Amino acid sequence: MPAIIADPLFYVAAIPAVILLGLSKGGFAGLAAASTPLLALYLPPLEAAALILPVLIVQDLISVYVYRRDWDTSNLKILLPGAVLGMALAWLLASHISDNTVRLTIGVIGIAFVFNVWLKRAVIDPRRMGPAAGVFWGTVSGFTSFMTQSGGPPFQIYVLPQRLPKMMLVGTTTVFFAIVNALKIGPYFLLGQFSTANFATSMVLLPVAIAANFAGMWLVRHTPTGLFYRIAYALLLAISLALLWQGVSELVR
Repeated sequence: MPAIIADPLFYVAAIPAVILLGLSKGGFAGLAAASTPLLALYLPPLEAAALILPVLIVQDLISVYVYRRDWDTSNLKILLPGAVLGMALAWLLASHISDNTVRLTIGVIGIAFVFNVWLKRAVIDPRRMGPAAGVFWGTVSGFTSFMTQSGGPPFQIYVLPQRLPKMMLVGTTTVFFAIVNALKIGPYFLLGQFSTANFATSMVLLPVAIAANFAGMWLVRHTPTGLFYRIAYALLLAISLALLWQGVSELVR
């Protein structure tokens, strides 16, 4: 059996990280953005992203099956081409752009978006941005997902204002990131981010992640739609603040 990471301090960060991943894949999108920063307390950020990728893919398979009838084709047609472009840019620029820069940028964007929504609308009216905006946010989501697994906030900036039915929002998010995660496999291999120790460690963490995945699905189905959207915006704000805090913390070291 391949060696696994044995340091207990790693699992202090890794277990909460995969629980957040599972809840995110179960339907509370955005929580996954915190998983790589947690693991990055122990590993380099891109290596941390690669370590949890096998866990993400297994969770994606489960979630896509559960939500296979609940997703919006029109959003995916707009967002996915942008995501592919964003991942290609991240692959080319991975050695030139710091993870810190990505965290700070996404943190600021996410916070500005949430406060814009909360300050301008007592009631959030459904609206859809144009296709160009969808391609742009898809590109940002693909780029940040590749770099730090924090593709949720840019994706939500485009999709949340549409006020899709709850299950359709969850299904669309699930299918989008399942495709994005599958497309990362080749580039991560070419960047040398996979190792037998990391893969074996991923498998050790997998049962915890799957249990959290099903817990997230149960919570989504039993959460009223209005409350679900309030939670989604609150989570987007919390994750954006966490990314901003981590970026600033790295700068002042």
